[in-house]
Amino acid sequence: MRQKRHQSLPRAGSEREALRSKGQFWTPDWVAEFMVTYVLRDQPKQLLDPALGEGVFFRTAKRYAELHRFELSLFGRDVDPDIVAQARQSGLTDADLRHVEIRDFVLDPPSAKFPAIVANPPYIRHHRLSPLQKAILRDFARIATGRNIDGRAGLHVYFLIRALQTLSPGGRLCYIVSADICEGVFADVLWQWITSQYRLDAVITFSAEATPFPGVDTNALVFCIRNERPEERFAWVKCRRPDAEELVALLSGNGRKKYQSIEVHERAVAEALSTGLSRPPSETTPDRYMLGDFATVMRGIVTGDNDFFFMTLSRAKELGIPESLLVKAVGRMRDIDGEEISPADLERLETRGRPTRLLSINDFPFEQLPPTVQAYLKEGEYRGLDKKTLIRTRRPWYRMETRKCPPIMFAYLGRRNTRFIRNHAQVVPLTCLLCVYPRQTDAEFVERLWKVLSHPQTICNLKKVGKSYGGGALKVEPRALERLPLPDELVHSEKLDAFLGLKQGSLDFGET
Repeated sequence: MRQKRHQSLPRAGSEREALRSKGQFWTPDWVAEFMVTYVLRDQPKQLLDPALGEGVFFRTAKRYAELHRFELSLFGRDVDPDIVAQARQSGLTDADLRHVEIRDFVLDPPSAKFPAIVANPPYIRHHRLSPLQKAILRDFARIATGRNIDGRAGLHVYFLIRALQTLSPGGRLCYIVSADICEGVFADVLWQWITSQYRLDAVITFSAEATPFPGVDTNALVFCIRNERPEERFAWVKCRRPDAEELVALLSGNGRKKYQSIEVHERAVAEALSTGLSRPPSETTPDRYMLGDFATVMRGIVTGDNDFFFMTLSRAKELGIPESLLVKAVGRMRDIDGEEISPADLERLETRGRPTRLLSINDFPFEQLPPTVQAYLKEGEYRGLDKKTLIRTRRPWYRMETRKCPPIMFAYLGRRNTRFIRNHAQVVPLTCLLCVYPRQTDAEFVERLWKVLSHPQTICNLKKVGKSYGGGALKVEPRALERLPLPDELVHSEKLDAFLGLKQGSLDFGET
């Protein structure tokens, strides 16, 4: 069989939605090669793939066993009844597939333990699980770990717990999964349990150029775990090219002094759990200051229906909506070209036909509104807006969230354009941006804080608090952004540290 580098993914439509609902993202052959090398290193008699897919791990394991001349029985699970036919088409025989069962691995696990388990679990996010499914899975996790796993964990989290339970003493598990498994709100509890019960041998991360899943908005990691007494240190690896050779050497125990396509760091488990398993090792002493020392962070406004509430100034005039009921706003990160937005930029957006006004009717009873505005709101009711999920709990339904104009905004989801934006246009952001409110409103303090935030050293620190996604993208939530380390030397050079000793009043930035 010709080896596959990557799965061909539909970009949109029903096929893309079906892919999301099943969570089926096939492992490329070069990744399967080093994963199988790790779990078969001790030449076990059995291997389990609990999410068979098209059978890449079976094919790779067959080749490995033949090359190293030992007998290996293949066992598999999947919930997709069509999967066995796909596996046959990939080159596997009926003999290879005789121990494959169409059964739910998490909720209907095998009774036997296995010395080698290799898996690419279905990637199904929590919002695609029904309330009943979530309740059952959380009960399972609580019994298995003795801990409560947050309900925002996806199916792949529970899959990992079951895989570890199914591992025989001394057995090896290799598990490829999205980075949110060690970045989500559930991660601390999960990994404290894993690293207290099992030995973490290695974590393999990938640069954007080496990603196993191009075109997927998630960042992949591979975990190598043994059912043995935990150790204090493990190998943290960054793979920079889609090439298995050096990873095979490392994971087979034939490590090298120098590598070309991978970086290998020996890390303390405690440091990695603190820094984040998906993030590079922390090589410096902890920074003394965080953004939260100098500012608070809030998400932007959720309108519930941008098409109705967010409009151009010209459309507002056509509808007869007075400017007193409008708030200047920005709705897309790409509507801000650089690191500042000015009133002139807002005018240019309006000239280009981009919406810049948010309907905000919070202080007037319906009867006191102009007839034109009443008519527009009635049109919204006719369209069923008052029944929409994010709107129906508001009283009245057209009541809008409010935000003070943030002096600084943050573009929190991006690949190469994550940045802090100075807000000279007095706009409020929708959910595309975060609001950063300096604890001092003094104009000079705001400018100095923005200068520190925009510095490349600070931007580089975002990876310490952000969630990683495909293609090198980062997403930083409000509370995480408040934990953003600010380099000591930048804080001192801009004299921001003086702020921490002040309870009130303005700051003296005079030279000494």
